[in-house]
Amino acid sequence: MTTSAPAVTAADVRAAATRLEGVVHRTPVLRSRTLDARVGAEVFLKCENLQRVGAFKFRGAYHAASRLAPERLALGIAAYSSGNHAQAVALAARELGTTAVIVMPEDAPRSKAAATAGYGAEIVTYDRYSGDRAAIAEALAAERGLTLIPPYDHPDVVAGQGTAALELLEETGELDALVVPVGGGGLIAGSALAAKELHPGIRVVGVEPEAGDDTRRSLAAGRRISVPVPRTIADGQAITVPGELTFAVNRRLVDAVALVGDEEIREAMRFAFERLKTVVEPSGATPLAALLTGRVTPLPRRIGVIVSGGNVDAERFAELCGHGA
Repeated sequence: MTTSAPAVTAADVRAAATRLEGVVHRTPVLRSRTLDARVGAEVFLKCENLQRVGAFKFRGAYHAASRLAPERLALGIAAYSSGNHAQAVALAARELGTTAVIVMPEDAPRSKAAATAGYGAEIVTYDRYSGDRAAIAEALAAERGLTLIPPYDHPDVVAGQGTAALELLEETGELDALVVPVGGGGLIAGSALAAKELHPGIRVVGVEPEAGDDTRRSLAAGRRISVPVPRTIADGQAITVPGELTFAVNRRLVDAVALVGDEEIREAMRFAFERLKTVVEPSGATPLAALLTGRVTPLPRRIGVIVSGGNVDAERFAELCGHGA
């Protein structure tokens, strides 16, 4: 972004909340004395795994699609995604009376691909280790006259995603820290905008899988750093480089990024299932993993966590969390 004014602001997040009222679920905030005791702090879990399509992504996808001019919307929309944004755009298209074409990796989780098709979208597949999903989607959109809604690097998407943190803080009041999973950076960018405006002293901490620490490296370098395609169970965070718009926000507002390994993510998923009685997908479990392993330091007294999604099918969940995992 080369403009001097911010591409997205806290005011945009508040406006998105108004537009999304009655469309998205106001998801519950979960508390657990067991979790508090394990972490040594008061923890407030914003359960976006209970959002429509099972993830926070519906907020940004619907917000962006709903702001299109009617003539553009009528031509259809396109997206690229490993799963949750795919489902979100597909459902947004259905809700708004248009069509969607989604570029998905061949190895996308079967449950996410099936749900995307179930919402009525056309799916175009590619090899995530050799193909450029953005280039494929951009070419397809240009050929068909579709409007491309990217998964994170778009002001309306970022504003929509930030409404999850806005709701959390409206319910909990002031928190000392907000812990958020980081993929392309849209969720944490929107969350940081909302949180820092309401409570300037709040500490915003991102969490990435160890194999995909592009945002941590980029923040340390002060510029966007690319990494090889991450091989991690956290498929929603298998990103090679932060978004341009999202990084511009996050380098100003994100205080730290913690890293967690795949086995720690599995343990967090097991903990959520056994002790919190909720199903969380690998990417959604990374902030919980960071807390359970003591990676968020110094430890705040009151911590908000965005549990970003719960889209994992039973077979995959058992594979990841069973005794033989």
